[in-house]
Amino acid sequence: MTDIASVSLAQPLETIADELGRSFAEFGFAVVRDHGIPQSLIDEAEAVSKAFFALPDSVKRAYKIEGGGGARGYTPFGTEKAKDAEVFDLKEFWHVGRSLPPGHPLAEFMAPNIWPDEVEGFRTTMSALFSAFEAAGGRVLEAIALHLGRPRDFFAASVEDGNSVMRLLHYPPLGPGAPEGAIRAAAHGDINTITLLLGAEEAGLELLTKQGEWLPIPAAEGALVINVGDMLERQTNGRLRSTTHRVVNPRGDAALRSRYSMPFFLHFRPDFLIEALPECITADDAAPPPEPITAHDFLMQRLREINLA
Repeated sequence: MTDIASVSLAQPLETIADELGRSFAEFGFAVVRDHGIPQSLIDEAEAVSKAFFALPDSVKRAYKIEGGGGARGYTPFGTEKAKDAEVFDLKEFWHVGRSLPPGHPLAEFMAPNIWPDEVEGFRTTMSALFSAFEAAGGRVLEAIALHLGRPRDFFAASVEDGNSVMRLLHYPPLGPGAPEGAIRAAAHGDINTITLLLGAEEAGLELLTKQGEWLPIPAAEGALVINVGDMLERQTNGRLRSTTHRVVNPRGDAALRSRYSMPFFLHFRPDFLIEALPECITADDAAPPPEPITAHDFLMQRLREINLA
């Protein structure tokens, strides 16, 4: 099989683990259906997200946290740019993170969430979606653990209270003033463990294959597109790939419509030490495995590279 895997998470994980693993090794991506996030919650979250992005610019900008690196609240249009990119991406976004109880030992790594007062149901809906994403991500990680020959709960402790972030994204319609060469999201890799993306059914998401060609990622409505992030690539010593991907500007009528999506960046705990798994190291490797590094230090290193820290 040479295609990106598309599997149902409702099946016993043993029956899909290797198909997912093959797809993550070849493409860094897979598509999952029956992921357990109710369509009603997805629809509600999309409506709430659209209501927020429709607010006046001055209202939205009041939720931008200076010096916060965009980890919580609002990041305006034209802030983030991909590593090594010349121009900023054509998008605005909102970040929801983990809410930790007061006095939690990891609280220093995770700022409290802020919530917009202007949109009814925002906090309730987005908190529910964050939890649903986390549950779906946990199931994908169980399948990856089985593929690696580990117990299915292998990743559970490393992602418990992880610094995961849910991003609500709005790519506005492309006007005649769009900068030459700018695209909705320039070619980039994800920093985290795995990413779960809702809203990929609108054309535009593409991955860079091992052969150096851009491949569109097909996703049915309501399906999740999953990709490997740099942290998991590092832990598996490159066996599972964190693949460069982008969102290209659509042509024709689609360019005149907004695009909305909701990626969930599932992270290890900040204090988790990322080191290459012994079963992913062989004598034939071209280079020695990367040095161990904590998830927090790795994240900070990468955020500085993309203009967010």
